[in-house]
Amino acid sequence: MDFSLVSLCYNVYMELHKPVMLNEVLAVLQPKSGESYLDLTAGYAGHAKAILGLTENYKHSVLVDRDAFAIAHLRFLREKGANVMKNDFYGAALKLLECGNRFDMILMDLGVSSPQFDLKERGFSFAKDGKLDMRMDGTQELTAERVVNHFPKQKLMEIFVKYGEENPKFAGKIAEAIVRQRPISGTLELAELIKSKTHAYQKTHPATRIFQALRIFVNDEIGELEKTLPLVPELLLPAGRVAIISFHSLEDRKVKEFLKTEGARGLEARLRVLTKTPMVAGELEISSNPRARSAKLRAAARV
Repeated sequence: MDFSLVSLCYNVYMELHKPVMLNEVLAVLQPKSGESYLDLTAGYAGHAKAILGLTENYKHSVLVDRDAFAIAHLRFLREKGANVMKNDFYGAALKLLECGNRFDMILMDLGVSSPQFDLKERGFSFAKDGKLDMRMDGTQELTAERVVNHFPKQKLMEIFVKYGEENPKFAGKIAEAIVRQRPISGTLELAELIKSKTHAYQKTHPATRIFQALRIFVNDEIGELEKTLPLVPELLLPAGRVAIISFHSLEDRKVKEFLKTEGARGLEARLRVLTKTPMVAGELEISSNPRARSAKLRAAARV
């Protein structure tokens, strides 16, 4: 990975990246002066900058991300005293608990950031020709290229159905086409192959779910979420708040089920749900930031 791109694109990303549902996040977290903050998916600091600007408590706040590009970008908040950790959010949560850290606010903004999509070298987008990478952490071994060019047909089909919620018949057709055309060298080649096997009109690109499935599998996004959610209540101080933004039904379903289970524990409940139904972005935000269209925000408070 060429880290010189970080410095070249740093100021551009600062302007282009828009935090999703910022006003709604501030409304549920209600940051107060002096409160501590944990951002388990800090990314390009869109939310963190706003929240820390209100609390002014950099010293007792932690910003986590497993993407080296994001870590480089978070330098300006580290210089103000914030603690920055390069780790996945499950690994970070474990370490923080081991050290006895607790926070007034926690945010998890799941999914992929706009800059990750924008850099064709990252391989997240089927709109730009790049390597089949899709790793959020560039140091891990598993890549989308490895999955696409070496996994058996049946395993590919399972990934497309489970993580892309793709129709099994179509998933099988795409898996078979991939195996026949190997080796597949880049994102556009894969996207065009998928498109060539689609005859019915679709509002979205036919490669959307396949690329989503590959990305989720490569980064173990659902597994990370499932392991981290039970740790969240223990990371919160009394009356602490947590906000979680999801971007597809697989994530939102996990968050919803976890909060429902917590609420059903009665006197043993650790969390009180603040959002009976998920909050969504308004039309004005969606018009200026299309990524917000699929966002759902759920929040809870420590009992």
